[in-house]
Amino acid sequence: MAKRTTLYSSKGKKLYAVRDKDGKFKDIQTYQRAHAADMRSKSKAELATAKKKKKKTAKKAKKAVKKKKRL
Repeated sequence: MAKRTTLYSSKGKKLYAVRDKDGKFKDIQTYQRAHAADMRSKSKAELATAKKKKKKTAKKAKKAVKKKKRL
């Protein structure tokens, strides 16, 4: 993720500005939109944890079914 500069509009809304290598504005978004987009996306660590959890749950379920069949 690019480093963001925090600015405020003339109306007082919080803005995030992303600059290119030359220091010119590349993208400007409202804080509300940028924050919502950040919350929708998952980090690599979150995805890895979810994958591990899913594997563990599947393993437990498989074990429970196997145990139930024995009875």
